[in-house]
Parts: sequence; C-alpha cells; structure tokens
Amino acid sequence: MNGIGNAERRTVLVVDDEPGMRTALEANFVRHGWSVKTASGVREAAVAAERGSFDLVVTDVRMRDGDGFEVIGLVRQHLPGAAVIVLTAFGNVPEAVRSMRDGALDYLTKPVSFDQLQAVAERVMAKGQGPGSRAQGSEGGDGSVEAHVPKGEGPFGFAQGRLRAPVGFCAALGNAGIVGRAPALLQALQRARAAASTGADVLVEAESGTGKELMARFIHENSDRAGKAFVAVNCAAIPEHLIESELFGHAKGAFTGATMAKAGKFELADGGTILLDEIGEMPLNLQPKLLRVLQEREFERLGEARSQKVDIRVIATTNRSLSAMVEEGSFRSDLYYRLNVIPLSIPALRERSEDIPLLARFFAERFAKDAGCAMPVMDEAFLELLQTHSWPGNVRELGNFMRRVLSLHRDVVIDAGCFELEFRPVMRAQSMGRVLQMSAAGTRISEIEKQHLERTLALAGGNRTHAAEMLGISLRTVRNKIREYGLPPRSYAS
Repeated sequence: MNGIGNAERRTVLVVDDEPGMRTALEANFVRHGWSVKTASGVREAAVAAERGSFDLVVTDVRMRDGDGFEVIGLVRQHLPGAAVIVLTAFGNVPEAVRSMRDGALDYLTKPVSFDQLQAVAERVMAKGQGPGSRAQGSEGGDGSVEAHVPKGEGPFGFAQGRLRAPVGFCAALGNAGIVGRAPALLQALQRARAAASTGADVLVEAESGTGKELMARFIHENSDRAGKAFVAVNCAAIPEHLIESELFGHAKGAFTGATMAKAGKFELADGGTILLDEIGEMPLNLQPKLLRVLQEREFERLGEARSQKVDIRVIATTNRSLSAMVEEGSFRSDLYYRLNVIPLSIPALRERSEDIPLLARFFAERFAKDAGCAMPVMDEAFLELLQTHSWPGNVRELGNFMRRVLSLHRDVVIDAGCFELEFRPVMRAQSMGRVLQMSAAGTRISEIEKQHLERTLALAGGNRTHAAEMLGISLRTVRNKIREYGLPPRSYAS
C-alpha cells in the first residue's frame, strides 16, 4: 500500500457533527494506518487542538456549535504545521473561496469517495503546508482564489454517471442519517439526487424499515423546495373515514363534529413537498380524487365547492408492490402510472451487509449521546455476528436491537455474549412461528390467523404498529383483524 497507507502513525483530527460521517471517516483513516482523533464540533476541536498534535485536520463546514472556518482559525493558532481539508454537504463557490483563502488546502463536497479524500490527503501531506501557506489553487492579482475541481465529478464522487471506487465511499445525511457506503445504497442515493433536481413526482418502493421517509426528506432537502414545507402523511395510520378530511381539509359543518374549518395536508404542503407514506393503503374510493389532485394540482375541501390550486411535489412510498396490486384490482392503474414518474428503490439491509458495522457504530454513538454516557466499545466478534443476521426489519430492527444492547449492557465491552443473550427473544419468535406452522394441520385458517396475530401482538408488547411491521401488513389490517376476531381493542395501542 502506498501514499496514506505508508504514512504510519500520522495523526488526523476529524471534525464533524454527524456521528455517521465521523465514524465512517475514522474507520477509513484507521484502515490506512492513521492515528485518529474525532471531535463533534468546534468546542471539542478547540480542546483537541490545544492538547494534541496533528498532521492533518479534516473538518465539516456547517456544524451546530460553529463552522469549519473557526476550526481553520484554531489550526492556525495551535497547529500551524497541520494541513486542512474542508468537507461539506452544502458546497458552493463562496464557501470554497473563503475556506481556501483562510488556509484550507482542499475543499470536497460530501458525500465523498474515500479514495478521492485519500488522494487529496496524499497531495496536501506531500506539500507539507499548513494554514499559513498559500492555498491549493491559484490566486489572481485581485486576491481571488480559483479552486481546481476535477471535471465530470459530482458531489457524490461519481464520474460521468457511473460509480467510481464505491468501496471507500460513505454517506451520512441528516441528523437521523442515511448511513452507509455499499454500492447498492450509493446507486439509490445517486438516483434520488437526480430526481431531486427535477419537479417530477417520485414513487419509492422498499421494504419496511429501510428508511423510505429519510429518502423522501433527502429528495426534498436537495431540491429547490428545500426551504419550504415537508408534510408527511401516513396513509395506513389514518382511519378510513377520516382520510379525505386529513388530505383535503373540510369546511365548518361539513360533517358531524366539524365545528370549524380545517386545512388539509395538501394545503399545508403548498410550495413544498408532500409525502404519502404507505400509499398502497389508500382506499379505492378515494383514489380517483387523489388522481385528480396529482393531475390538476387542485382540490376542494370537504363540504366546499370552491377549488384551490396548490404547488407541490408528491413523493409516495410503499412496502408493497403497487404493480401487483394493480393486477389484483386493489389499486388503480391510472393512479399508479401517475405516481410512478420516477421510481426509486432502497436496498434491504441484507443486500448491503457491509454497512452493518458502520450502522451499529452510528446507533451506538447516537444512543450513548442521548443517554449522556461514554461511547461503548464493541469488539469485532460482535460486529461480525451482526452481519450474520438477515434483519428482516432492516435498519429499524438493527437500531432497536442496538438500543436494547446498549441499554442493558452499560459499562462493559459489547461482545459476542451480548449478541447471543439479546438475540434469544428474536430466535424464540422465529421458533414460535415454526411451531405454529407445524401445528396448523387440520386447524381452521381463521383460527391459525387469530392465534398468530395474538402471539405477534404479545411479542410486540401490545403495540399494533410494531405488530403490523412484524407481520408485513398495514396498521389498518391489524385493526380490522382485532375487530374481526373479537380481541380486546383497549389491550393494544397504536
């Protein structure tokens, strides 16, 4: 290995307020032989700069307690020999000019290929220049700085529409975070960013727990509507008789109990983006009205004749195959084709298992921070065992598992024993499903279904939403089945 790989014991300070990005950068630098210190913001960076010595500083620009320009100032004051590379998700020319004028030797836009970052780090370390030196690029006689940006490179580190060196790539987007560097995820993000640059409606079909709402927010935040409203509607969580009122609003007196006029979700989303989550649960009788809104961008409140125009971007998500529902007759074909302007998918976690250790560290750091305790140590055996599970509940299931492990195993090294101990309930649930299948012969289908629903609700602690996710059906179906089988509804919460 050359370049950074030979820079044994070189030290780097990584400053970023996104836990997933810090974790990814730390892992990649360590893999290439660096000694790494991380800081979650300007305050921690100031302490590290005063107490430590670093060859390289890699910093984000926009952080909760300050910005990367303050970090460059700290480097000038305390680490005059250190080189600085600036990373940001908000890349623009004025920031690039300012950072390089202040002393950064290069400026990259997140998410960034680690191979690209490695090449930049090699170059700036070879120059041996700190913030007191002339910045990378050329300075004109008027004091302007020209940053050299490789042609054909986009903010994802893609070259001419194809993924370049995806192995070293990491993405950490937003506070909750889309975290990962697997090629399948990066291709989905590339497609989502391309969709964001258009005004077209988007349909995201993916399994439960993969992060469909995060993807929708990513599209919104990377579009020209980013500063406007983002309104999320869970079509499965609204009782059928209330959906029309929730979506389109109602006039005073439109129905019993409508004591005042109310704006609907489409009206509230005017100028921004509306997310129709679990669109497959939209009742058939309301689908023509939704189709009209999508086609004409206008609607009427319930009980009103006057039409209202709206300027919206529609993103619909589902964990079901809408094309299969069209074949079954449970979803209108014209609505499906109108929604499916830009189809997107998100890979299941089992399809990007290389991201599981990265996600585990992300969740561990986030939960530790929420609990006000130190980041736990996770040994390699634990992380390897995580990768052996198929995670049918995807990232949501992994996150809940990590919360349980960290809640019950504080102040210890998280090892293989912790995995086996906390995984027993999951294995027991799977075993229960097998027993149910074996004992089903000769039993009425309705009785099997009732027993399976009762046991799943028990496993979910009575939470109907969690039970629906475990069963792969909608919340409305769970409610209907509870009513159909005469189960006590008050025993189960949404």
